[in-house]
Amino acid sequence: MNDFDLHTQNDNFSQNQGSNSTRNLKDQVVDAGAEVKQRAGDALRASTDVARDKFREAADAAKDVVAGASDRFQDKAREQQSSGADFVSRLAGNIRDAGRAFESEVPFAARGINSAADYVEDAAEKVRNGTFRDLVNGATDFAKRQPAAFLGLSVLAGFAAVRFFKASGNQTSSSQGGDAS
Repeated sequence: MNDFDLHTQNDNFSQNQGSNSTRNLKDQVVDAGAEVKQRAGDALRASTDVARDKFREAADAAKDVVAGASDRFQDKAREQQSSGADFVSRLAGNIRDAGRAFESEVPFAARGINSAADYVEDAAEKVRNGTFRDLVNGATDFAKRQPAAFLGLSVLAGFAAVRFFKASGNQTSSSQGGDAS
């Protein structure tokens, strides 16, 4: 082998080695890109799972807050409903008392007033045991069937309410005055 042949072989070897290293570098870049892509996908899936879990936790916490608020609201509504029923029941008692005042002088008016007291007492039970919508529907139906009776009951209820408030005011005033002595 002469120098020319050795030199040619060296050039061929260098070219093969250069193309192998280029191919090798290219494969390494492709492998690195695939690895980066894989790691990015894994990180995205992990982030998505964490975000989903946090969202569920937040949604559950919100549901708990709403449920608690709803329970408190319903408890308060039941208290108000009970207070309203007690008030209407006392109103029925006041209407009965007014009816007794008419028994000796105007018995037919006393019967009508007692009838109204019965209706108000039924309304108190509906307030206590039913929904507000039931009460409104019942009053509307009664007003449509018996407009004169409804008007009369409204007037009687107004008189009874005034009497009730006056009596409540006098008791409060006298109890405050008695405490001051």
